[in-house]
This record gives sequence, structure tokens and C-alpha cells, in this order.
Amino acid sequence: MARLHLFDLDGTLLHGTTAPVEISRQLGREAETVALDRAIAEGRIGPPEYAARVYELWGDLTDAHVDVAFRAAPWLARIREVWAEIRNAGEYCAVVSLSPSFFVERLLDWGAHAAHGSRFPAVPFTEPVDAAGALSAAAKVTVADRLCAEFGVARADCVAYGDSSSDRDLFAAVPVSVAVNADARLAGLATHRYTGRDLWDAYELVAAER
Repeated sequence: MARLHLFDLDGTLLHGTTAPVEISRQLGREAETVALDRAIAEGRIGPPEYAARVYELWGDLTDAHVDVAFRAAPWLARIREVWAEIRNAGEYCAVVSLSPSFFVERLLDWGAHAAHGSRFPAVPFTEPVDAAGALSAAAKVTVADRLCAEFGVARADCVAYGDSSSDRDLFAAVPVSVAVNADARLAGLATHRYTGRDLWDAYELVAAER
């Protein structure tokens, strides 16, 4: 049976940062977004409020800003090579992230079969954000189940890669997980743990289990 590899974005594929912080950096609003990241990590706000507040910060955001943020972000090495290897093995790879859909979906061009983020309007914004479209830790499991149905696999065939509490529900739902540069709480739940800057090395921890 083929496997489905489910990758978190913020702190996992992106090293030491989040997509909203990288986007806000282009507008000179990095500090405000770092504070929001801290608030959601500490449970003081939830995903809907987070989405509404970063939307307010990004009123003058353009597609050019997002392009620069995406290209300049501190990505792990060999992401595209890992996804090409997964495809060559007849398996599937997807990104499931709480970050905005307009950023996450750019990873389709790198070889992901699917990329799901919190629903945001297209950039530049001409309509409001629907805060109900913000993904949560629990929603990641719902998305994973939908992808399993799409690709014809089961939860038992999934591998999850993540770094923080937003990945906890998904780690609990699938049999194999890789904590990538993760906090101690998530690392304790993972099947494997990886610290470093190269996704290939993290992938090799599960590649032999095919």
C-alpha cells in the first residue's frame, strides 16, 4: 500500500520561522506577527482571531511581496528532492498548514500532490477573510482524512512531519511521525526525531520502513 506523507510548514519545512512572519517582514510588520505567533502558541488566541489579525496587518500586501517572502524564506534543504523521491516510489506528499492558503499553495510547484492552508482571499485583498476558514490542529486531521480518501490510502498508511502543538492531533492520529526541530512536548510523541536543516535526512528516518 502506498503511503501519504503529511508535512507541516511553519517551523518544519520553514526553519525557525512561520510564513506569516516572512510575509509581514516584507511590510515592516514582523514584530507584530511574532507577537501573534507567540499568542497563538500560548493559547491566548485561536486560529480564527489569528487569521483576522494578520489580515488586518496585510491590507497593502501584493503578490510581489508574497513572491519575495516565499523565495527569501529559510527553507530546509532538499525539499523538492524528497518529494520527487516520494513520487518516484509511488507514494504521495502533501502540505497541511495553518498558514495562509495563498502561501502554502505555492508548494505545489515544488512537487507536493496537495497543499492546504487556512483559507484567505487572493492577494491583493478585495474581500474579507473568512475566519471560519482558519485551520486548527484538529482540522489538520480532517484534511488528512480527506486526502486519504482522495489518494486511496488509510490513516495507517500516513507519515506526519511537524514541530509543535499544532501537529499534536495529527501525530496522535497516524502510526508514524517525525518531529522536525520540534519542541520537547511534540518530540515526546513522535516515532522519530530529527534536528537539522536537511529534509532528506528527516525523510530517511522513515524511508526504510516502506
